[in-house]
Amino acid sequence: MRKRRGLRLVFPLTAALSLAFAGCQDRQAPDAGAHPAAAVSTVQRGTISHVLSLAGQFQPYQVVDVHAKVSGYLQHIYVDIGDKVHAGQTLGVLEVPELNAQYRSTQAEEARSKDEITRAVHEVAQAKSMHTALQANYDRLRQAAKAQPGLIAEQELDDAQSKAEASQAQIDGSESALAASKQGADAAHADMQRVGALQSYTTITAPLSGVVIWRYADTGALIQSGTSSDVQSLPIIKLSQSDLLRLRLPVPEDAVGYVHEGDTVQIRIDALNRSIAGKITRFTRNLSLDTRTMETEVDVPNKDLSITPGMYANTYLQLAHRENILTIPLLAVQRQGGHATVTVIDAQNHVQPRQVQLGVQGSILVEVIHGLQEGDRVVLGDQNKYRPGEVVTPVPQQEPANDVMQQEGGMTDPQTEGAGNQ
Repeated sequence: MRKRRGLRLVFPLTAALSLAFAGCQDRQAPDAGAHPAAAVSTVQRGTISHVLSLAGQFQPYQVVDVHAKVSGYLQHIYVDIGDKVHAGQTLGVLEVPELNAQYRSTQAEEARSKDEITRAVHEVAQAKSMHTALQANYDRLRQAAKAQPGLIAEQELDDAQSKAEASQAQIDGSESALAASKQGADAAHADMQRVGALQSYTTITAPLSGVVIWRYADTGALIQSGTSSDVQSLPIIKLSQSDLLRLRLPVPEDAVGYVHEGDTVQIRIDALNRSIAGKITRFTRNLSLDTRTMETEVDVPNKDLSITPGMYANTYLQLAHRENILTIPLLAVQRQGGHATVTVIDAQNHVQPRQVQLGVQGSILVEVIHGLQEGDRVVLGDQNKYRPGEVVTPVPQQEPANDVMQQEGGMTDPQTEGAGNQ
């Protein structure tokens, strides 16, 4: 009886273990009807921008060292560092006594030359009057001799003719003297103008509107003429045109092809907590051999002089911008040599490799010029594990349609600069 009871216990236990083992095997066995999953993204219309970030520095539009054109002592100087001046404003006055005396001498010489012209004019008039009288006398004698031969002696007729011809020569001489007097008067007038111009240079005026950024001379200083190249003359002031500034940007070599006159530049002046917009005005069209950059300038109005030359600015130059274009993630693209391919999933979820033509590239998106249509589904990630024609289970991924790629060409950090100056 005990054996039978033991057998009764063994058989149910063995059956239970067999069923449990079979159940484990069923759970571990793969489902033959399942398809591999594939992360996919939809081809969308969007925008891709390529922005270059650069650090620029403001420079005055013009900087001029104002020299004196004549030598003399500085009698008065009316401006100092930081003063705003306008074009034509008197900056200083030189004292040159010998130049004043020279100017008075040229004035006297011009007056004398004018008197010479007057005298020559009178001599010409007198010579013409004399010639008229002598010529009339000769004509009367000749007519009388023709009317009554022998009435007028030949000697008397010859004397009258020679006097008339001599008076004509006297006219020619007087007119030549008058012309010489006029030329002398012109020379005297030109000399007076020259000395007068030099005398006017004793008043030093501003050649342009700007700000005095340095002063080199004080009252009483001997100022040398700045017109002679063999004299190391000292300027009186340095003048900066600051109501219009040049913002200079070093554009790197790989971005030079995107730079055009009139392109918009966003400017951020951290020192003033101010943002403005500008346009590229000019560029050198030449790369620096040391830095491999091209100097590019933006003209920035500064009527209120709030921007100080020498300040730095962070700028953002849009190199490329495409709107309403087909975009796909870069993860969907495989490149082989000069070709780009993507893996497309059709309406029946079959895998199809397709060659595409790409355009502008962002940081995560790329433009598709040819090969895809809006709404197509492309596989993301490694595509080599899928066979052409294979059926997959698409797993949609939410990807952006717009992308901005920022290329750093060098930026300034005001906090870092401030810490370095402490």
